[in-house]
This record gives sequence, C-alpha cells and structure tokens, in this order.
Amino acid sequence: MTLDDVRHGLRAARYITTPRVETALFLALALEKPLLAEGPAGAGKTELGKVLAEMLATDLVRLQCYEGLDEARALFEWNYQKQLLRIQADRAEGLTWENLSSHIFSAEFLLERPLLRAIAAAKKVVLLIDEVDKADPEFEAFLLEVLSDFQVSVPELGTIRARHRPVVVLTSNRTRELSEALVRRCLHLYVDFPGPEKEAEIVALKVPDLDEKLRAQVARFVAGLRKLELRKAPSIAETLDWARGLCALGVRELDPATVRRTLSLVVKHEEDLRKAEGKVGALLAGR
Repeated sequence: MTLDDVRHGLRAARYITTPRVETALFLALALEKPLLAEGPAGAGKTELGKVLAEMLATDLVRLQCYEGLDEARALFEWNYQKQLLRIQADRAEGLTWENLSSHIFSAEFLLERPLLRAIAAAKKVVLLIDEVDKADPEFEAFLLEVLSDFQVSVPELGTIRARHRPVVVLTSNRTRELSEALVRRCLHLYVDFPGPEKEAEIVALKVPDLDEKLRAQVARFVAGLRKLELRKAPSIAETLDWARGLCALGVRELDPATVRRTLSLVVKHEEDLRKAEGKVGALLAGR
C-alpha cells in the first residue's frame, strides 16, 4: 500500500484529513507499528481507527479503556456459568474431575475479550485501544507486553500467537502522561481540532444539505467556542449535530436568537452554556 493509496482510501471513507495524518497512517502500516493518536476529546481520534478498518475492508476490534480495567476484561475470561452446567451434566454421568477438567478448560468455554479476539482473528483486523490514558498504569504495562509479541498465554490452553498481526491504533485524551516505554513503541500523531475551513469541509461532507454560507458560519462559531476555555470544548460530532439541527429547522443564516435556542446541541454543560451565551454576539462577528 502506497501513501497515495492511504490518501485515496481515507477520502473514499469520507474522512477529511491532512498530509501529516496520511503520512502517519502510511508509516504505521508500512512499519507495522502501533499508532498512538493523542489530542483533545472529540477531535476525531476514535474515528481514525474506524475509518482505517473501513479503508482496509476489515473488522474493527475495539477495547474501550476505563479506570479499573484489568487483564480479564481486556483479554479473556472463562464462561463460568457454562462450565458449571457442564460439570453438573458430566457428574450426572459419573465422570471424574480429571475428565471434567479437560472438558471445561477448553476453547469452547473461553470468552474472548478484545485483545484476544484481535490476536486470534482469522484475518488481519484493526485493534482500536480507545482512551488508553483512562486505564491504570499497571494495565498499561500489561498492554505493552501484549503489543511486544502479539501472543498471550492461557494456562489451561497454552500460548496463543497472532496468525495475522493486527493493525493497532491507540488513542489518548492526555488526561495523564503515558509511560515512555509505551510511547517509544508507537508512532505518535497529535490530532487537534480542525480549523474553520477544514471543519466546514467535514460539515459539507456529512451534512450536504446545509447551505454553504451557514456551513462556514457554523465552523467559525465553533472554532470561537473552542477558544473560550470551556469545561468541554465542542467535538466534531457535536458540530455535526448542530449542523443537522439547523438544517432540520430550515435555518439559512446564523443570528443571535437562533444560536441561543440551538446552542445546547453543541455546548453540553450549564456553566459552559452561560459563558457561551454571553459571547454569542462577539463570536458571530468573528471576535
């Protein structure tokens, strides 16, 4: 796959991109290295993994990280209820524990979680490890071990090695610093919010019925909102929700009254809403 293939593939998947993003994706594929996409929440990092799976015409396996995530929830668990039913049935037939254990600790009773699912997949898949910064540092160390050789050990079954090395995309909102070891293993890409012109392109692609002038107004207004140091800056998805809402209302041009009655589509916290409402006139004027 060439750099041009990546560029055309992203466009075919309707992902508005930049040369820096295209190059990072190409190098991640060419070098078979995980891609770590960092940046503010809502800037399009998760979408990058989804679009990559679409571009490669393969499955997306997503691991959503959170505080307290452990190996069992990320890798595998045994289906205890199914094992118990099997034990009861086999004991009724007079089987010994030696025979029972060989039955219940088999692949039939293994629940694959995202990491094992990606490693054991019959084809190359995209493994999206989303918001890795939300997981505990201990889990990060475990993750680093898995990414180093793409194999896992199941005590009762042995070592399971990847038949096809997955394409790995990690995302981080930078709520904490990741370990140097993990950062070194990955290619790094910073994904920021797009500028007004680029965001207007995204709106045009996703909400084609919106008037061109209104599209530009929406993109400029949202760019202004992101400079207000809100508790949560509007995401690209929220920009698109606002655009769709304005389109449904038949709005042709932004004015203060329209902005105030629809602003909750793009600003979701009460304190942010009050701050934004006080700046509506200035933001519409581009100040």
